Amino acid sequence: MTANREPFSVSFEFFPPKSDEMEAQLWEAVEQLAGWAPEFVSMTYGAGGSTKEPTLAAVTRMIGEARLPTAAHLTCVDASREETRAVIEAYRAAGVRRIVALRGDPATGIGTAYLPHPEGYAQTADLVRALMEYGDFDVSVSAYPEKHPESADLAADIEALKAKADAGASRALSQFFFDNDIFERYLEKVQGAGVSIPVVPGIMPIQNLTQLKRFARRCGASVPAFLDARFEGLDEKPEDRAKVAADVAAEQMEDLSRRGIHEFHIYTMNRAPLVSAVLERLGRRQIASPRTVAA
Repeated sequence: MTANREPFSVSFEFFPPKSDEMEAQLWEAVEQLAGWAPEFVSMTYGAGGSTKEPTLAAVTRMIGEARLPTAAHLTCVDASREETRAVIEAYRAAGVRRIVALRGDPATGIGTAYLPHPEGYAQTADLVRALMEYGDFDVSVSAYPEKHPESADLAADIEALKAKADAGASRALSQFFFDNDIFERYLEKVQGAGVSIPVVPGIMPIQNLTQLKRFARRCGASVPAFLDARFEGLDEKPEDRAKVAADVAAEQMEDLSRRGIHEFHIYTMNRAPLVSAVLERLGRRQIASPRTVAA
């Protein structure tokens, strides 16, 4: 593969740890990936604030110790406006100036009905407007190249994105996908609908194809058949599997770059080696030393 020499920017997504082992894995990944100088990193937030405290603790550490520009996720699910505003104030006190605003999955699980909190924000656009009232938050929202599983159709999904953009969002971060033609057609429809904010493609390096397929089904994302062929016979060959996974993600990003895309949001799964291998294949070099985050 020819290394891509076009300049590009990256952001990384992490999730809050739920055990001591996962805590160590997260901060090891942060230390290694900080050296790639991401535009920002984001930390996810469980439905109804189910990871509120771990998210806040991780975000505080990201900013204070890792010294990374950090976006904290925030959802509408199972929270009143007062409760949501309390989380916003806690984020602000921690130094957060970037928010990824999401409706969030139902607390009862993906595939169940979403019911807005009677005293909360019904949809993401409402939450974005509330964040805009503060005046000093950079707000990202989500986008779905293959539509959100609950949307009636892609047109309705794009209308929801337009509402979020009109409410003040700065950019959209897309659900992961593997067919760049789908993403390109989606961008054409988004722009045709009058949405002018950038839609940053979400890139998912494949740690485990079988697990990814299960997750993709829940998210409404397709997994092309060519991936089965690429990973065939590698279940018991972790080193070869990792090389193929890095190649697949790098090839996708290189092709997107040829199509004029130069920003990427990478879902790290709190693991650094595969993400670093992808960036190395694209000719990127670490421009800062990995940062030590105190234990």
